[in-house]
Amino acid sequence: MLWYAIASLTPAVLLALACLWGGPFPLLAVVSITVFVFFMDKLPRVQPVTAKTGRGLSLTLAAVHFPLLALGIWALGTSSGPLGLIDKLLIFTGLGLYFGQVSNSNAHELIHASAYLPRRVGTAIYISLLHGHHVSAHLRVHHVFAATDADPNSARKGEGFWVYALRVLRGEFTAGWRAEQTHRARAVQSLPVWTHPYAAYVFGAGALLVLTFWLVGPVGLVAYLAIALYAQMQLLLSDYVQHYGLRRRIEVNGKPEPIGPQHSWNAPKWYSSAMMLNAPRHSDHHMRPARAFPALEVTPDTMPVLPHSLPVMAVLALIPPLWRRVMDRRVARWQKPA
Repeated sequence: MLWYAIASLTPAVLLALACLWGGPFPLLAVVSITVFVFFMDKLPRVQPVTAKTGRGLSLTLAAVHFPLLALGIWALGTSSGPLGLIDKLLIFTGLGLYFGQVSNSNAHELIHASAYLPRRVGTAIYISLLHGHHVSAHLRVHHVFAATDADPNSARKGEGFWVYALRVLRGEFTAGWRAEQTHRARAVQSLPVWTHPYAAYVFGAGALLVLTFWLVGPVGLVAYLAIALYAQMQLLLSDYVQHYGLRRRIEVNGKPEPIGPQHSWNAPKWYSSAMMLNAPRHSDHHMRPARAFPALEVTPDTMPVLPHSLPVMAVLALIPPLWRRVMDRRVARWQKPA
């Protein structure tokens, strides 16, 4: 578990120091989650020592997330202090990458927990990033319909990221809403409106925006919105990369075939995987959603493997012609005819 902790917590420590004191820390924070990760992935593979669930690290990362988000909004939203414009741009970049790659991966791990408290903590992380509806869309839509057209978060072959992102920003919210409505309609007794998950998502986000404006003012509010949007883009990039072009066959009964190892892309580079709590080991997660992140595995013979780490592939995805040149022939090798 040591390498998971080092990889996921080091950028948080550097970002906190950057927000408080500036100096070399803003640059070090960004390097720690970009260039440093890239070169660590090039070193001989280190297999992190696994714990049974990794729940202690997940809850630690959650405890770090909320004060770091508040500290980041304060640092970017106030004019006093040691931070210049370049410092703030670096901090903004580092926060967006960290919340999108580490906090998102951790929240994703927590919402799949069987226990009530971790699930609520994971949901709170998504709400703090103004993306609470992702919980419903992920659990009730994505894990049911992944690698089909019924899942807005599964990218189609030839679909560029920017077109995909605009489609998902609209489709994910409504798909999660419809799934929750269907789920609640099955209840034996009528459920109070305040128990609807979307009440927590919408009112929770609204309360945080009002609180931010009250405490830090309009500049802080703009900083919060920008950080949240940047983090959401990182989440969308992950979903885009990990399901691009792969499709489940529709069987004669009209239902998709069971999801298998061939329906998700995997990026088993050791250090970036440790930083993201093995989220890039995506096929195993879809086949066994309750499996804790330290136990996730990759078998390259049966699971599609990306040519580079997930963060590198996310950068490539920002340039659709380059992305298609790299990925479409790989999709064709894995995609069986219907």
